Amino acid sequence: MKTTTQLFAALAASLALFPIGASAKATVRAGELVCNVASGTGMILTSEKALTCRYDASNGHVEFYTGTIKKFGLDIGKTTEGGMIWSVVEPALRPGGLNGIYSGVTAEVTVGVGAGASVLVGGNDGAVTLQPLSFQGQTGANLAVGVGELTLTEISAPPARRSHKRRHSQHGGMHQG
Repeated sequence: MKTTTQLFAALAASLALFPIGASAKATVRAGELVCNVASGTGMILTSEKALTCRYDASNGHVEFYTGTIKKFGLDIGKTTEGGMIWSVVEPALRPGGLNGIYSGVTAEVTVGVGAGASVLVGGNDGAVTLQPLSFQGQTGANLAVGVGELTLTEISAPPARRSHKRRHSQHGGMHQG
């Protein structure tokens, strides 16, 4: 199993080196997109996971996005949440310019702790390339190889973090009379 894990990790890393279908104009690194990916279960031919992202443009501008990442192809197993960091490459990214659909080849293997890579092209009239800088840090057991699709929609503020703490009254739960 260790050889299989190493093989798929090497495949995932090699995908990061070749921006498949990238536009000839896409030569400027416009910023960095950091996404938190929800946990999920692969359904053999497809999987879909929700994500929330923060885009830090190289000029200091910050934007927030929500979306989904779908995989079409072999996807078997279950994983916990993870993260992904992409370098955003685009000739002249305008505010909200990451909105849209991205696609590309994906590879991921998880046995305990796993790695995945996805070079994706799309958005802003197909001119944006998302190149992986850091792989997913997910745990579980999963194997996925196929075509990936990422959909991003800009939101005005970062999504609220869920809290599992119960609210207590200001007075420690004591009733004043």
